[in-house]
Amino acid sequence: MGGDNAPAAIVEGAAQAAREYGIEVLVVGLPARIQPLLDTHPGLRFVPATQVIGMDEPPAQAVRQKQDSSISVCARLCRAGDAEGWISAGNSGAVMAAALLIQGRIKGVERPALGSVVPTADGVAYFLDVGANVDSRPDYLFQFAQMGAVYAQRMLGRPNPRVALLSNGEEPGKGDELVRQTYERLSRAEINFVGNVEGKDIFAGKTDVVVADGFVGNVAIKMAEATAEFIFRTLRDEIPKSTPGLLGGLLIRPGVRRIRERMDWREFGGAPLLGIDGVAVVAHGRSDARAVKNAIRVARDSVENALVSNIREAVDKT
Repeated sequence: MGGDNAPAAIVEGAAQAAREYGIEVLVVGLPARIQPLLDTHPGLRFVPATQVIGMDEPPAQAVRQKQDSSISVCARLCRAGDAEGWISAGNSGAVMAAALLIQGRIKGVERPALGSVVPTADGVAYFLDVGANVDSRPDYLFQFAQMGAVYAQRMLGRPNPRVALLSNGEEPGKGDELVRQTYERLSRAEINFVGNVEGKDIFAGKTDVVVADGFVGNVAIKMAEATAEFIFRTLRDEIPKSTPGLLGGLLIRPGVRRIRERMDWREFGGAPLLGIDGVAVVAHGRSDARAVKNAIRVARDSVENALVSNIREAVDKT
C-alpha cells in the first residue's frame, strides 16, 4: 500500500518476482484496492489488512496505533515465521519502527542501519548508514562497519571486505569528533579497516564498505542519485538539438544504456535493515514494478545467504 506507484506497481513487481525467482510472494493490503489487481496475477497469495500508514504520519506512533496496518501485518508475518522476509516502499520510518517493535533487534546491536549498494569503477560497494540514524555515536558506527562487512561478505561475495570511514580527508586526524573517535575504534578492530575516504572515493572502487552516520549518508546518497539523473536527463535533452548530435546519439545509445543500467537505483531494488532480527527491506518510495521485483530479490538473497545469523555471529564475537 506504500509508495508513489502503489498498489498497482507493487503487485506487478511481486508477480514478476514470483515468476522469475520461483518463490512464493504474499501481498498485504486493503482488500478493496488489492483484490481487483490479483485477478490478473493469480499466482500471488493475498493477506488482508484493514489500515494503512501514510507517508506523513509519525512512524512509531502510527505503528502502535495502527496494529492492522499493512506494514505491521508484514512484520508480524515474519516474526511468526509465516514469511521469511518483507519489503515495503511506504513510510520508511514506519518500516523501521515496525521492524524494531515487532521483530526486534539482534541482541547486542545498538542501532539498526540502512545501507545501499552503489556502483563503483570496478563493480559495486556497500554504503551505510543512509538514513536510519541521523544522530550517531562511535559505538553505532563501529557496529555499522561490522554489519556492512558481513553484508559485503555474504551478499557481494567479498571474502575479506575493505571497510572505510567517510570523512573530509584521508588522513587519520580528519573529520569531526564522531569520525575521529570511530577511526580509533576501527583501527583496533578485527576488521579490514583501510582508513578514511572522501566523498569522491565512494564510487572509485577503493573500498568495499563505506561507513557514515545516517545524516551524512542520506545527503550523500540522494545527491548521488540526483546527479546521475541530472546527467542523463541533460544528455537526453541536449543531444537531439542538432543533426550531428542525433547521429552521434544513435552511435552511443547502447553504451549510454549500459551505463544507465549500472547507475539505475531500480536495479539495486532495496536495502535491508541491518541489525533487525529478521529480514526487512526498505524500497524507494518511487519504486516501479522493476524496482519492487529487485527489492524482493534482495530479500530472497538475504534469506538464502543467512545474513541475519551471520550478523548475529559477528556481533556476538565483539
